[in-house]
Amino acid sequence: MTGLNQTPSASRLHIGFFGARNSGKSTLVNLLAGQEVTIVSAVKGTTTDPVNKPMELPKLGPCVLTDTAGYDDEGELGLLRVEKTDRAAEKADIAVLLFSDSDTEEDIRRYKGFAAKKTPVLPLIGRTDGDKDALRARLKKELSIEPVELDPFDKASRETLIAELIRLLPEGFELPSITGALVKEGDTVLLVMPQDASAPKGRLILPQVQTIRDLLDNRCTVIGCTPAGMEAALSALKEPPSLIITDSQAFGEVYEKKPAASRLTSFSVLFAALKGDMEYYMEGAKIIPQLNENSRVLIAECCSHAPQTEDIGRVKLPRLLKKLAGEGIKIDILGGTDFPDDLSPYQLVIQCGACMFNRKYVLSRIDRAKAQRVPMTNYGIFLAYANGILEKIST
Repeated sequence: MTGLNQTPSASRLHIGFFGARNSGKSTLVNLLAGQEVTIVSAVKGTTTDPVNKPMELPKLGPCVLTDTAGYDDEGELGLLRVEKTDRAAEKADIAVLLFSDSDTEEDIRRYKGFAAKKTPVLPLIGRTDGDKDALRARLKKELSIEPVELDPFDKASRETLIAELIRLLPEGFELPSITGALVKEGDTVLLVMPQDASAPKGRLILPQVQTIRDLLDNRCTVIGCTPAGMEAALSALKEPPSLIITDSQAFGEVYEKKPAASRLTSFSVLFAALKGDMEYYMEGAKIIPQLNENSRVLIAECCSHAPQTEDIGRVKLPRLLKKLAGEGIKIDILGGTDFPDDLSPYQLVIQCGACMFNRKYVLSRIDRAKAQRVPMTNYGIFLAYANGILEKIST
């Protein structure tokens, strides 16, 4: 039963700890967690891959604490570790940045980078052998900040750290309702959920579970069925459901069966609105009819699951793209946190619903696409277009 009552990582507050090697990141993570989450050592480079610790913190709620490798790591492996630190930075809702005299120039550059992305930063004086007063004076002069100094071995410092994090909590951090814009109390909502080879055995996928809970929180009546059972489900109702939510890959079949009075959307479209930029996704969909055999498209999955026989990202979307644009279209497929810095080779990026990632990370991908003027859309929106119903779905 472990994990059934836990908040998914994607819905938690992500607090990342950043700084040079041996600046005290791991010690502070352990202080905040109240337990030994990550190894503390005087040896530089002890923390390699990011270490994530999900937990509950007073007045902050469900969080993920992320300890990272020092961004002054060296050598070929060090560069790979720094890349993972950069990826962790993209997910951080709050960045705890430890300034030290070992690489102050990089500390300052990192602070400005977080500020540019509007990531709240808690500046701390990290472990240093130099003149702390001189370091403070420099940070005040160059960044106009007053960094906090904590004794990581004093238990009272934990309360101070939590209070500072509460102060920096992004306004409106809690994710809005998944379906709140489309339903009202008392509505009946039909969920059409295919249970094919790509569905996990014995359970529902995370977007379905979260949507069901959200509908119940909105005081809706929830009915579930598969596409094959949709007609029977509809006939059992006295009135057509106010809203039908389906898996995007069943859009065509469900649209043909739905009552005229029922609105239609998909799990992927709902999560696109929840975590992404729906306006940019819809604008990106306008590029689809312009794709041809000379085009190149990136399919970006957030999951890193093993491909199934009829996997949507690796099989169904490429098949549809070739049908729409020609067999010669070039298609790259990446999973997990793999996402190119340079998107310029692509005419379009198709992003999944991103149920496994927090909103901050999804928006960092969208910002990268916007900066490079590369159109971006979403699985559900693409599939609605492919089925000729994009203007008929509810977003």
